[in-house]
Amino acid sequence: MYEYIRGKLDYKHNDYVVVEANGVGYKITTALSTIESIGSVGDQVKVYTHLHVREDIMALYGFLTKEELVMFELLISVSGVGPKVAISILSSISPSKFGVSVITDDINTLTKAQGVGKKMAQRIILELKDKINKQQISTEYTESMEANDAAVLSSRKSEAISALMVLGYTNFEAEKAVSAVFSEDTELETIIKNALKGLARST
Repeated sequence: MYEYIRGKLDYKHNDYVVVEANGVGYKITTALSTIESIGSVGDQVKVYTHLHVREDIMALYGFLTKEELVMFELLISVSGVGPKVAISILSSISPSKFGVSVITDDINTLTKAQGVGKKMAQRIILELKDKINKQQISTEYTESMEANDAAVLSSRKSEAISALMVLGYTNFEAEKAVSAVFSEDTELETIIKNALKGLARST
């Protein structure tokens, strides 16, 4: 219903902000990372939003980036994961680290978030990995490489592409963004962060 809200930051709390737009104050529940980065009261801000509706509640959730919003929506699509847990994960894990955690089966990173136990972390990883068709990932770039080096680079590049796909990008978008920043000397999470920056500039 609401793609984003742009307006004046009117109030900051420890788990929500109020943004005034066209005379209406929108209470937007958000992650600690967003509250810390959104700016000061009185600033003009843009918050990407998700309207969560149930029989007994209607709440607005929002984030500074599309990646965080997509991560939130993916998390609440997992069985047993509600908005509160999703916000907890977003408060402790960046989208790039989250993508890496899902692709590499890193349960320990997910369980650092409050309210996330081992079983829930396993379920998040399993269900979100199922959303990715890894056969879509192209390996044409390996054809000109030596066989041994190609196997290593293919694995890391594929993981980076898959992590971006976890965050909602298409295979084409993810492969193009990763190819533009890929380096064999760069850590996986850094590759993903740099690819996300490139995608943000292109939108």
